[in-house]
Amino acid sequence: MRLRLCLCLFLPTLALPAMEYRMEIGLQGGWRFEIGDNPKYANPGYDDSDWESISVPSLWENQGFPGYDGFAWYRIEVKIPRHLGNRQLYLKLGRIDDVDRTYLNGTLIGGEGEFPPQIRTAYDVKRCYRIPPENVKFGGRNVIAVRVYDMWLGGGIVEGDVGIYSKSETADLDVVLDGEWKFSTGDDPRWALPETGDTSWETVKVPCYWESQGHPEYNGFAWYRKTFRIPKDLAGAKLILLLGKIDDSDQTYVNGTPIGQTGRIRKEDKDREESYQAERAYFIPSDLIREEKPNVIAVRVLDTGGSGGIYEGPVGIISRDKFLQYQNRRK
Repeated sequence: MRLRLCLCLFLPTLALPAMEYRMEIGLQGGWRFEIGDNPKYANPGYDDSDWESISVPSLWENQGFPGYDGFAWYRIEVKIPRHLGNRQLYLKLGRIDDVDRTYLNGTLIGGEGEFPPQIRTAYDVKRCYRIPPENVKFGGRNVIAVRVYDMWLGGGIVEGDVGIYSKSETADLDVVLDGEWKFSTGDDPRWALPETGDTSWETVKVPCYWESQGHPEYNGFAWYRKTFRIPKDLAGAKLILLLGKIDDSDQTYVNGTPIGQTGRIRKEDKDREESYQAERAYFIPSDLIREEKPNVIAVRVLDTGGSGGIYEGPVGIISRDKFLQYQNRRK
């Protein structure tokens, strides 16, 4: 089948100013620490009372573990106030030497690098992970657990302003689309079509790099798909799709028709034009929307190296009026 043609195939990305992070809860200081590796350490109910206390950020070699290379875990308990429930939160862990997987209340929320046997260091990457609000116990006990692997030399959560942050402005989305999306590596133009079956595709979390979701070292094309419905009160409204930040380039479709592109999408193009830093915002022509019926978003992504995928929000649909307010507040 052919894709429906559109007179204006690709619209430019709408320019959005950068958002500032604001520290809400500082997490520098004493964390619980244990060398070795056990998946039970991610469980918020695990008893870590006999673990050592260690200062974060700092090399673990400087705190009684000289010469140690291998696995270790950090844990800390934190109370997140209820008033933060209406903000998008992020966990910043600074630089971690070399590899990490980070959990909140037992749920994986991010990670950089790759553990053995396909070891890949990420010692120079500053960690910043979106905190899914559905995993937070606002006003109650929350446990952050960080699994770390050090290849050699210094190891651990080594430097940075460690804490929980909010962004200065967030979008008042009419349709929230973060969470589970269908995902497949490879490339096939038929995957843009709404009738394409994707039940056999794997499920990944958006926003989150695909490397931390079972695709280490993968560079090339991949597709995301999401089915959504438009509420009755938005019928006929001018709508904009926000896809946050994508590493590196994308082509985005609604019900089989392209609505926007950012960056160069040909695999042979080496210049990413810093597209991985651009926040995606694409206008959805009203005649593409199936009111009170399922609609399909398909996002073709090309990663040319390093991390890849839809990695940072906001992700959802917003009315044009709300979008303009959002844009103006951030200016």
